[in-house]
Amino acid sequence: MIHDGSVQEPRWRRLPEERPRQIIEAALEVFGERGLGQARLEDIAKRAGLSKGTIYLYFPNKEELFREVVRSVMVSRLEEAEQEVGGDARTAAEQLTAYMLKWWSFLRSPTYATLYRLIVGELHRFPDLAEFYAREVVLRSQALLAGIVARGIERGEFRPVDPYVASRIMSSMFIAHALWCSKRELFKLVTRCTEEEILAEMQDFVLHALRPLPEGAPTAAPPVSNDRT
Repeated sequence: MIHDGSVQEPRWRRLPEERPRQIIEAALEVFGERGLGQARLEDIAKRAGLSKGTIYLYFPNKEELFREVVRSVMVSRLEEAEQEVGGDARTAAEQLTAYMLKWWSFLRSPTYATLYRLIVGELHRFPDLAEFYAREVVLRSQALLAGIVARGIERGEFRPVDPYVASRIMSSMFIAHALWCSKRELFKLVTRCTEEEILAEMQDFVLHALRPLPEGAPTAAPPVSNDRT
């Protein structure tokens, strides 16, 4: 079996300790093809090369399996980014630039595209899962970005803005552009820029919007208090 240029053992030969990952990979594939509503655990078991009973040893139901997919795909990346930012001595602008680079790479991946379709198209029918995603991914990612912006404001690198408003604006901009880039033919119709150039433009736009205003320059309305604590 060939995956990402490397040779892997057939799924049925993998060791027991690899089975959770094996099930999660199969679940993402089946969820992406059939949707959360239509996907069945037996379909996922078959894709993973396991019996349906084996899945129940690790996941009690389809909903918990979806949560674990989200933890594996999204939450693990957020945890890694939180650790990097927490111990990072670089300026806030450097932190934000580096984060945008990693974020842009992930948002354009097939894995994120699959998960995004599920979130937008189906989670309204699964309110518990929608709340889980909002809490574990949306709010957490907003807090991460807002924290970088807030540190930049405290250090005088950025002008005073509401960090959470800035976070939401950045998220929307990056996700929208990433989705366009995933539609290759349409992307070519709307811009001649490469994906690297799009990233550079967004990074420049964000940092320009956040940079301190010249002394005496007119300012907008004071930032809204948006404390999440």
